[in-house]
Amino acid sequence: MEKILIVDDNPAVLEALSLLLEIHNFNVVTATTPFEAIQIVQYQRIALVIQDMNFTSDTTSGEEGKTLFYALREENPHLPIILITAWTELSTAIELVKAGAADYLPKPWDDHKLLTCINNLIELGRTKQLVATHNRQQKEREDKYNTANLAGLIFKSTAMERLVTMALQVAKSDISALITGPNGSGKECIATIIQKNSSLINQPFIKVNAGALPQELLEAELFGAEAGAYTGISKQRIGRFEAADGGTLFLDEIGNLPLSGQMKLLRVLQTGEFERLGSTQTRKVTVRVISATNENLLQAITEGRFREDLYYRLNVIELNVPALCERVDDIAPLINHFLPHRELSIDAEQALNRYQWPGNVRELENACKRVGVIKPNGLLSAEDFDLTPSSPIKNNDVKKEPTKFEIEQSIRANQGVIAKVAREFGLSRQALYRRLQKMGIDY
Repeated sequence: MEKILIVDDNPAVLEALSLLLEIHNFNVVTATTPFEAIQIVQYQRIALVIQDMNFTSDTTSGEEGKTLFYALREENPHLPIILITAWTELSTAIELVKAGAADYLPKPWDDHKLLTCINNLIELGRTKQLVATHNRQQKEREDKYNTANLAGLIFKSTAMERLVTMALQVAKSDISALITGPNGSGKECIATIIQKNSSLINQPFIKVNAGALPQELLEAELFGAEAGAYTGISKQRIGRFEAADGGTLFLDEIGNLPLSGQMKLLRVLQTGEFERLGSTQTRKVTVRVISATNENLLQAITEGRFREDLYYRLNVIELNVPALCERVDDIAPLINHFLPHRELSIDAEQALNRYQWPGNVRELENACKRVGVIKPNGLLSAEDFDLTPSSPIKNNDVKKEPTKFEIEQSIRANQGVIAKVAREFGLSRQALYRRLQKMGIDY
């Protein structure tokens, strides 16, 4: 319940206004002097002030009200202030409205007009507060990420913000991490963020596609081999673990590693010890292991395709990268990155947001590269991206470009929550922000 401060030296005015506002479910506090009013604003959360222009008997100049107005503005520049004024003080009231007063009403006031004015200002205040909160949180996020190395990751969604925040926390430790998520979603990028923000940033960062290693060469690839250990090797070979000693080893597609390789991997993870192929000398390394998979490893364990003990050794902490279709807010900034200085039609934005992107960010990047070649100039439409066969667009789903009036109405209806407004028009938040700036809408 919003709290409204009424400032007037006339007890009858205070009583009448208090009764009117309390009937309409407002919490009311009153003050009879400017000093009391300033004290209340300093120590209480006031949503709106209704103030008189004179507080001393036989005074009609409005100077006292003017002084109070500027004092309240100094305490809270965003506090809505309604002036209740006599006609003799009208010029002063107009001057204060130009200086930032929300409105002025003559005595005797019209109850309906006053309530309408109050409700509009309260709603506007909520909207501005929500926008201010959003902007503050956005700045806090930007400040936090400005000091971090994000390895070129492009994102705006809350889901990815949470993921990156967790990755930066994981980077501070030396524990093993398992990154899960579909192909093309950015698992390797998250692994790179962990490495680049860790104390091992200047140490080796070795990447291995574990699923692509031939079974017969798996041991030699991971642990190395002596000359003559197998046919075709004429000189000593350093394995990936040895190459990553003191640094980080990224094992991608770990779910595709054969069981024989899993057993050998488990030993080195537990003890840091291994032998090169063709050697009996035990070597010891200190390596941080980050692994990634698009497999459901728990299901693979149930089916006997993955060792449970290895799973818990790798998965000290799990970082899940959501599919692109689950983080629609990332699509617009990614397109801006892949297709800089290009403008999309509203039907293109809607189609790209609705498309499921089975290939995730990699598929989106390829689609942008393709359309950049096919149509190097001009406005890009949904047809230019050729998504229709995989994601049909129904004619009744395509919305027309929203007008300024429609956007302003939606902002009020959704209490300034930009994400809800964007969803209503089938736009990303970034696309909506561009329209707000273009139309000069104060948000």
